[in-house]
Amino acid sequence: MPPLSLQTLASPLVFLALWHTLATALDSPALPAPPAVLEALGEELRSGRLPYHLGITLLRLTASFLLAMSLGTGIGILLGRHAKLDRFFDSWLVVFLNTPALVTIILCYVWFGLEESAAIAAVVINKIPNVVVTVREGARALDRDLLEMARVYRFGRIKTLRHVIWPQLFPFLIGAARTGLALIWKIILVVELLGRSNGMGYQLHLYFQMFNVAGILAYTVAFVAVIQCIEWLALKPLDRRARSWRR
Repeated sequence: MPPLSLQTLASPLVFLALWHTLATALDSPALPAPPAVLEALGEELRSGRLPYHLGITLLRLTASFLLAMSLGTGIGILLGRHAKLDRFFDSWLVVFLNTPALVTIILCYVWFGLEESAAIAAVVINKIPNVVVTVREGARALDRDLLEMARVYRFGRIKTLRHVIWPQLFPFLIGAARTGLALIWKIILVVELLGRSNGMGYQLHLYFQMFNVAGILAYTVAFVAVIQCIEWLALKPLDRRARSWRR
């Protein structure tokens, strides 16, 4: 991990100082100061509510992310390598890309009921088109000379996928994963708000009804912290590895 610069360390401190100054000046329950949010965060942790709801949301996020990435990668490679299929399904892809996430969520709940499977399906359906578009571009950009070399040396399908296709697609997959993580967790919150009785979205809706802004910000801080940890510990190292061949 590269060393943190002075700007990187100073940026969050300046943000907190501005937040505290503005909250003190307004003196309104609509914008609690950072110490009040920290106190609410501690109370949620001690009561066990935050770990429970955060865990439920992370389980949904993990299941949705793995399903969307797996299906989207397969479809993206297929469309990127077969021009006729790509032309046939291109209009379908445009339709799904431009369908609002809220519409998909409502339809899944109407068609399948307020079930866990409907919630996961709504998130996956919203994410798959983005993965397909990114991976399809990667499949189109595959080096034909390397593919020809694999054919000449009689690589099997598995060997070609592992040693020729996968290394070239890896940067595109990392790009799809990074953008997908940010998109999925936002969709999950809406899914939980509309049709689940647990999770971060449900708790945020509950605190919205109680006008508990400190509680809303406490859950937001906790979830952003978790996502940042995933970004720093997993996605950024993978991204550096994906770009290492350019050095």
